[in-house]
Amino acid sequence: MLAIDRQRRILELLHETGSLRTTEVSETLGVTHETVRKDFELLERRGELLRIHGGASRPEKIRGDIPLTERQAVRREEKIAIAKLAAQRIQPNETIFLDASSTVLTLTEFLPDVPLTILTNALNVLTALADKPNYDLMCTGGLLDGRSRSFIGLTAEKSLRRFNIHRMFFSGNGLHLERGMSESNARQAAFKERVIASSEDVVFMADHSKLGGKSAFFFGELADLGCLITDKAADPEFVAELETRGVEVLLGE
Repeated sequence: MLAIDRQRRILELLHETGSLRTTEVSETLGVTHETVRKDFELLERRGELLRIHGGASRPEKIRGDIPLTERQAVRREEKIAIAKLAAQRIQPNETIFLDASSTVLTLTEFLPDVPLTILTNALNVLTALADKPNYDLMCTGGLLDGRSRSFIGLTAEKSLRRFNIHRMFFSGNGLHLERGMSESNARQAAFKERVIASSEDVVFMADHSKLGGKSAFFFGELADLGCLITDKAADPEFVAELETRGVEVLLGE
C-alpha cells in the first residue's frame, strides 16, 4: 500500500471511531508500529489528527465543536462504566460538584439515593436531578454558554467562594503527563481551575481517547488530581505512570 493510500485509510478509520491505537492500526494495515507513528506525525503536522499517548485522536478543534447533545451518544458504554465507578466514591451528606461534560451527565443516572448537596454550572444536570428529593441542588449562575448548556465567567467563578466541595467530578479535552488537564474553551478552563481550588477530592472522568491529549488551555496539573476514572482500554503504560506520580486510577469494565 502506498503511503498516500495508507494515510487516507488512517483518516477514514479516525473519522469512524474518533481515536486510534497504534497497535490496532498496525494490525489493520499490516505495517510496523514505526510506520504508523511516522504517518501520525505527518498527519498531525497537516492538522488532520492529534497524536496522544499510544495512538491518535481527532483534532481538538473538532471535538470542541461537537454540541453536548451529540457528545452524549459518543462512547456511551465507556461513559456508563466510568459513571458507575464514580458513583461509588460518593458518601452521604457530601457536597459534590458536577460539571457540564457528557461523561458527568451520565453520572447523574447512577448517583446514590442519599442526602447530597450538589453544586453545578450545568443546565442539563439541574434538569436531570430536579425531581430527586434527597438532593439539595445549587447552581453557580453566570454567563450561559449555549453550546455546552453551562454557566461560566466571573459570576460563576465568584460563587465558588462560598463552598467547600468534598468531591469534584469533571471531564476535559485532554490529560497530559507533563502539562496536565486541558480544555478547548478558555472560560471553561478558567472556571474549572477555580473549582479545583475549592475541592478536596478532584476526580477526572474521561475515556481512554483523551489520555495523553493536549488542548488549547490548561487548567490543572497532575499534582491537583486525586483520581482518574477511565475505561479498560486505557494504555497500561500511561496508567502506570500516573500511579507512580500519586494519582489513583480506576478502570471501568
